[in-house]
Amino acid sequence: SLHRDERAKGGVELRVDYWELVGGSDAAEFEARVPRQSIRHLFDHELGESGHGNIIAQLFDDRHLALRASQETATILKMRSIVQQCFRDHFFAKDFFEITPPSIVQTHCEGGSSLFKLGYFGEEAYLTQSSQLYLEACLASMGNVFCISPSFRAEESRTRRHLSEYTHVEGEMPFIDYEDLLGYLEDLIVNVCERAMERAGDMILEMNPKFKVPARPIKRMDYKDAIQYCRDNEIYKDFDTKTHFEMDDDIPEMQERMMTDKIDEPIFLCRFPYHMKSFYMARCPEDNHLTESVDLLMPGVGEIIGGSMRETDEQKLMDGFKSFGVPPETFYWYIDQRKFGTNPTWLGLGWTFLAGCSTSGTFATFHSSHDTSTVQTLIMIS
Repeated sequence: SLHRDERAKGGVELRVDYWELVGGSDAAEFEARVPRQSIRHLFDHELGESGHGNIIAQLFDDRHLALRASQETATILKMRSIVQQCFRDHFFAKDFFEITPPSIVQTHCEGGSSLFKLGYFGEEAYLTQSSQLYLEACLASMGNVFCISPSFRAEESRTRRHLSEYTHVEGEMPFIDYEDLLGYLEDLIVNVCERAMERAGDMILEMNPKFKVPARPIKRMDYKDAIQYCRDNEIYKDFDTKTHFEMDDDIPEMQERMMTDKIDEPIFLCRFPYHMKSFYMARCPEDNHLTESVDLLMPGVGEIIGGSMRETDEQKLMDGFKSFGVPPETFYWYIDQRKFGTNPTWLGLGWTFLAGCSTSGTFATFHSSHDTSTVQTLIMIS
């Protein structure tokens, strides 16, 4: 029976007059395999730093045991489930239809260097990097569509932000312009955060006591203004030589996070140069050198959203294939969507960081990255 007791954790004590051991456990072996350190705390260091690399690798190899080792892990995974449901609730409330796109594909959309290749009945195929182009194929018949599906990136990165497989929230809307895109992204993030706080505020604040629902309007900053901000605030391209950023330089993750943390509020970083983005992104009508693109940056985390308007002109799309060295014949089905009627459309969100966890590996049920030795995790993470 349960009895109120202020001395007990949670203020309640369980008292029994009979018990039976159902399944025994070797406590010493369990402690050796699953150290007591918080996996979230350990992963707040980059893999391999501060002597934590071996412990983290061990915890991921024994993830099946680590899942039961702490309430923190259970809280994170429960929170993940709730936030994912909040995304679905938001999309359905906005009259979207959910699509289940393929994970095995024969084209790329984010760059061939980060593709997992596999044989497919005698032909070369890949694990998908993104489902956005397949969602776009559904627009003409279905209108607003979204998916919450796994995406895969073969990036040999050893950081707290990288997973070989992660849950990808993606959406497409027809007949919108760039300002509509920014407004809808703002509504998506704010509304999902509001829903999550209403349903699981205690859990979210337990994991991140400083978490707040982003305020409207979310700050907007053009790429060129970010370059100038870095120059004005001694955020260098190379800190050793104190080399400043110049226009058309890519701002790496570390400097981007330094800028975001210094500004200390969410930022829509807008209008990136064309060469930094993908072949399908529309160029700005006022400056052909720039794209109608946007990343959402969050303090303490970095980028959580990448979105853009699509190029709707068939010839400009063909020019994009040529500029990025992409063979157009493998995208015949995508070109057909321009040839047989088209419309402006957008968006993609890797949502691992949204609920305030700064570490992607802790938000995955089974972690999958470059250094994870348990090969099965490639297909087990959800």
